[in-house]
This record gives sequence, C-alpha cells and structure tokens, in this order.
Amino acid sequence: MGTRKDRNLKNNEKKEDKGREKVEKRKKKKRVETSSEQESSEEEETRGVQETKPEVWSPEELEKLKEAVDERKKLISTLRGKPLPMRKKLQTLRESQEFVEKYEGALGKGKGRKLYAYKVMMLKKWMKFQRDFENFKTACIPWEMKIKEIESHFGSSVASYFIFLRWMYGINMILFGLTFGLVMVPEALMGRPYGSMPRKTVPRAEAANAMDFAVLWDFGGYAQYSVLFYGFYNNQRTIGWLKYRLPLSYFLVGVGTVAYSYMVVIRTMARNANQDGGGDDNSFNFSWKMFTSWDYLIGNPETADNKFASITTSFKEAILEEQESQKDDNIHLTRFLRVLANFLVLCCLAGSGYLIYFVVRRSQKFALEGLERHSWWETNEVNMVMSLLGMFCPMLFDVISKLENYHPRIALQWQLGRIFALFLGNLYTFIIALMDEINLKREEEEVVKLNMTLWEATLYNGTLEVNGTAPPITAHPADIPRGPCWETMVGQEFVRLIVSDTMTTYVMLLFGDFLRAVLVRFLNYCWCWDLEAGFPSYSEFDVSGNVLGLIFNQGMIWMGAFYAPCLPALNVLRLHVSMYLQCWAVMCCNVPQERVFKASGSNNFYMAMLLVILFLSTLPAIYTIVSIPPSFDCGPFSGKSRMFDVIQETLESDFPAWFGKVFSYASNPGLVLPFILLMVLAIYYLQSTSKSYKQANLELKKKLQTQNEENKKKNKLAALKAAMDLEEARNAGSDSPRHERDKTSPQQCHRGERGEKRGLGNRVYQGKHGHLEIPPAIQLPAPRGHLPGPLPGNQSAPRVQRVHNSKRHRE
Repeated sequence: MGTRKDRNLKNNEKKEDKGREKVEKRKKKKRVETSSEQESSEEEETRGVQETKPEVWSPEELEKLKEAVDERKKLISTLRGKPLPMRKKLQTLRESQEFVEKYEGALGKGKGRKLYAYKVMMLKKWMKFQRDFENFKTACIPWEMKIKEIESHFGSSVASYFIFLRWMYGINMILFGLTFGLVMVPEALMGRPYGSMPRKTVPRAEAANAMDFAVLWDFGGYAQYSVLFYGFYNNQRTIGWLKYRLPLSYFLVGVGTVAYSYMVVIRTMARNANQDGGGDDNSFNFSWKMFTSWDYLIGNPETADNKFASITTSFKEAILEEQESQKDDNIHLTRFLRVLANFLVLCCLAGSGYLIYFVVRRSQKFALEGLERHSWWETNEVNMVMSLLGMFCPMLFDVISKLENYHPRIALQWQLGRIFALFLGNLYTFIIALMDEINLKREEEEVVKLNMTLWEATLYNGTLEVNGTAPPITAHPADIPRGPCWETMVGQEFVRLIVSDTMTTYVMLLFGDFLRAVLVRFLNYCWCWDLEAGFPSYSEFDVSGNVLGLIFNQGMIWMGAFYAPCLPALNVLRLHVSMYLQCWAVMCCNVPQERVFKASGSNNFYMAMLLVILFLSTLPAIYTIVSIPPSFDCGPFSGKSRMFDVIQETLESDFPAWFGKVFSYASNPGLVLPFILLMVLAIYYLQSTSKSYKQANLELKKKLQTQNEENKKKNKLAALKAAMDLEEARNAGSDSPRHERDKTSPQQCHRGERGEKRGLGNRVYQGKHGHLEIPPAIQLPAPRGHLPGPLPGNQSAPRVQRVHNSKRHRE
C-alpha cells in the first residue's frame, strides 16, 4: 500500500509540474507576441512618418510627429533602466536617435519652421564643438599621458616632480619668448653688425683660437662676442629704422621677467591653497577606493593596465597612511636620533660651504697667473666641485634621515629643506666669490682706462718730421684695447655652471641608473648573492634631489639672465630633454619606493621653496644694478653711472616734463615706504582672516565627523540588538514546531497527507530531521552574521526539499 501511495504522489506531482510549465509557456508566448506587435506597430508608424516629406505635413501630422519625437526622447532617457538585452537596447537607442535627429527640425510652426530647424542644428553643432574642444585641450597638455603612466606605477610623489617640471617648462618658455623676441632678435637684425666696433669683435690675440671647440665649450671666442652675452649689445639709444630703444627694452625685460615670475608663483600658490580647502576627507577611505576607483569607460588594454597599477599604488599609499597614524614609538630615543641627525647635517653644510669658498679663491689665483698654465680640472674645478656636492650630499642626507623615523611625507620635506640649505649656501658662497672677482675686474678696468688714454694720446698727438698729406689715422676694432667687462664674465660663469650641472646630471643618469639596472638585470643569475634584493639593487627615483636641482637651476637662471640673455633658451632645452630622458629612466631603470606615500596635491611646498629662491636670487642682481656702475665700453648701459639711469633718460627725452615730475614724486621714498607698509599690513590681515576661516572650516568638519561616528555607534548597537532579537525569534520558531509534532498523532499526519494530495490548504514543509517547520516565505530572516553557506555572490537559491510520508513512517 505504501508503494502505491508513493507512486500516485509522484505521478500527481509530475502532472502538476507539467501543467505549470504549459501555463508559463503560454504566458511567455503572449508577452512576446504583444511586444513584437508593439515594436512592429512602432516601426510601421516610423516608416510611415519617414515616407512622407515635411513640406506636405498637415498640422495634425506635425502634432503627431511632435508626440512621436517626445516619446522617443523619453525612451532614450529611460532606456538604461529597461529590462532588455544589451543588443536590443543599442538597436533601439540608435533608431531613436536617428529618428529624433531627422525629424526634430521640422517641428516649427508656419514661417518659423526653418528658423527652429536652424536653431536646433546650430545648438547640436555648438555642443559637438564644445565636446571636441575639451578633448583638444586635454590632448594639448604636454606629456599628460606620460605623467599619468608614471603616477600609476610609482605613485603621486614621483608624478608630482614631473608635474612641477612641466610647470617650470611653461614658465621658461615665457621668459625665453621675452628675452628672445625683445632683446636678442632686435639686436641681431637692427643693431650694428659683427666687426663694426670693439665690443663686437674678437681681439686680435684671441682670433687664432676663437673657433676651437674647447674655447667655444667654455663660451669664449665667438660665443663671447655674440648676442648670447651682455657685452655684445650697443649703448646706442635707438637702433634700426624702427627707432627701437634697445637699452630701455633690455632693462625692462630684465625687470619684467622677475616680476612675471613673482606673479605666477604667488598666483599658483594661491590657487593651490584654494583647492586644498579644509583638507582631505578620509572618511570611508578604503570603501571609496574599493568601489569607486575603476573607470568603466576604459577600452584600451594599456590604459586598463595603468589604471590597475594606479589603484594598487593608491591602496599602498592609503595603507601606509593608516599604519603611520597608528604607530607608537619610543619618544626619547626618537628625539636623540633626530638631534644627532641635525648635528651631522650641519657639519656637512659647513664643510661644503668652506670647500666651495676655498676652491673659488684658488681659481681666482689661477686666473691671475693665467689659465693656460693649468690643467683642465684646475680651470673648471669650481663648477665640478659644486656639481659633485649637489650630487653626493643629498645621498648622504638621505642616509642620515633614516635615523629620524619620520613619516615619508615629512621626511621628504626635511630632506628638501636640508638640500635647499646646501644649495643655497653653495650658491651664495659662489656669489660672494664672484663679487670679489668683480672688484678685481673693476680695478683692472681702471688700469685699462688709463692705458687707453695714453694710447690715444700717443696715436693722435704724435709729431712727424716730414710734412705732407695723409689719410686719417684709423685702427681696426680688433686692435683697440678694451676693458674686462665684468658683466660678461658673470654671465659666462652662470652659463658654465648650468651646462656643467646638466651634463653631470645626465652622466649620472646614464651610469648610475641605466648601467646599474643592466648589471642587476643580467648578472643576477650568475652572482653570489641576490643583486635585486641586496646590493646594489635597482635604484629608486630621488624626488628631493631632482626637485631641488630644478629649483636651484631656475634660481641661477633668474640670477644670471640679466647678464646672459641666452640662459632662458638653454634652460628650455635642458627641461625639454630632461622630461623625455627622466621619464624613460624612471620607467626602465627605477623601481617604486618601498614606502609609497601620497604626495600633496597642491605642491605648495615646492612653490614655497621656489618663491624663497626667487627672492634670494633677485637680491644679488638688484644689488649689482643699483650699486655697481656698469662697464665703460661694453653693454647697453655703458657710459652711465648706474644701469637704472636709462629710465630717467627716457623720461627726459620721450615724455613731457610734467610726467617726469609725477614719476619723481611717485618714486620718492617718502611715498614708497608707506605704500609698502600698507601692502604688508593688508597681506597680514587677509592671511589672518584666511586662517580663521580655515580653522572654522576644520572645526565644523571635526564636528561632522564626531556626529558621524556617534551615529555609526548607534547604528551598530541597533543592528546588534536586532540581530539578537532575530536570533531569539529564529530559535523560538525552530523549537515550537518540534513541540507541536510531539503532540500530533499519526491520524493527523495522514490527514495532512490527504490534504496535500488534494491540494487543500497551505502546504507544510518538512525539515531535514523530518520535523514540521515554518514555510520559508513567512519565516523570519536570519541575521547576516549568522547566515550559513558560501560567501556572498556564490550562494545558490534556497531549495525546499520534500520528505515523503513513507520516509517519515520509516523513521
């Protein structure tokens, strides 16, 4: 009997399942037919609309067309959320867009139809132009993709250097345009040609070797007597048919480049400070990175690889930030090590300053004795010593900084500050030595003036014993004695320093990074120890040394550009080559830092150091312009007591008398000093106001964070309480059916079987132990922390298994 009942139950269940499947198939067919009918009707409507021409449409047809266009627009806006296959969505989107684009222009009324169509067409073209123009602007940003690739592999700290280098390149392009277009080109085109006067002619004693490579490499010979240096320019007030005022232009360009640099640096710092706001929001940092980092519009495999590396690097940065915020060290040992590190750094700075001063004084002695008698090293030892100190001292500072155990970002700032002090001390030691050399040149100039007076008196006041006529006595410009021209000497020193520093950097990049990487890569398999993990290993990119190198090279450009107009052009070439060479070296020869950290997005620390070096670089130039008289026979200011006298001369010659009086009153120190004091007070007030606003912003942000943390605690407590209640309800729900089953009789079980056969009432589901349980549809959900089974995303749908009555009776 039991077997027959089981068979009948199985047959009935199969019949019920087949009936349900048939009903579902019929419903699906009806849905497909209705959807296909709707689509076919829509296609027929659109075809009917497309077959007619807009010129022959009646007002009713235009109204229907407007409704159809509005429906298509609504369909386009809501198509993303419709449950359709992707292929069907794309096809529908394409057809709807074509329909709207084709018939939207015909929706005007009467005479305004063409105007409306024209407006719609122009609006679409304008939007397309804006989109293309934004893409064009992005494509025109120099080296953007290179910097993004470097940032994805090496982090934002290394990328910040290349962003700073690109910014410096733009500044130097402006400086190069000013000096090249307003000083060098007018002198070359409209000035007196080479050989027409002594300042534009190579002396007879130097003419034989003027084209030698060694002489030209040292910027002597024909390079010295060219538009590259100050001494070549004539002091003629106007030149050429344009009556171009070259001395005035030379002075204003020199002052304007410095003023423009100040303006750009301060403006950039202000913009970065505005972008910073109240600081970064670190709430849910890892959650934001996990769920919002990927860009789903990426279609290029290489871009996807870079994005993957960028996300990985950003997680490393965030993990390090979290570790550093929770680190707890021995404060007394840390203070002792930091004091020791600062003492060692001071010793290094003092030693480097003394070494440079000693070398410069010795080079002056060599110059008095004659450079021809000394070797190449003795001739160029000043530039080489400064380059070597700038190369090896940052490495020593890096080793010393490991004693301090700072956060990587703070350690970078300390490293930058120490290298800044090193370079600044070396630079000012070099300038002090140059001032001594300028004084020697001025003494030599006085001797030359006396000798020229005697030479002219002998040449023009000599007596002849034979009477007769003769042509006037003339002398070739190469034979006329001339002064030492200390301005050209200063410009040559700065140009040599820039060139030697650039060559040293490139040589160290080739041998220190490239050859080191080649040796580690190919000799690691046959060496005694692991070259990659041990010594020498792959080199890391030195952010601090490279940044300070850029800043101090720019400082030398600002300091020496007044005496060597070619310096901005040389720096543009240097930065252009450095961008490509260093990008290649970073990607091929360097490895990411062991402690990757997030750099400041504003780079205001770099800008602050650049502003300081700009101020310190303009001080020597201003001192020489105001205090030291120019050379008497070279440069655009020769013959004047001071270089700024060209302003007074221009006011007296080219402007009315009242303007000169107004300018003299405005430049009176009694008015200038109060104005400067007022500006300082205004800046102090604005800075104090900005600090107070920023502090208030931070306080409000802290309050919001505190409130957010309190809300999270409350939510956690509420969730825990709800989980406990659910667990109690679940336990109560699982225990109550067991007691009911114990009370039920076998007759009630048979009644349940009969009811189940007939399909009467609610079905009773059986548990895995054969006990009665609440159906899953009305059962209380278990808390998430107690859900059994696989991880989220891998669990299958819950299955309800039936335990037949025969098995229950057997148990």
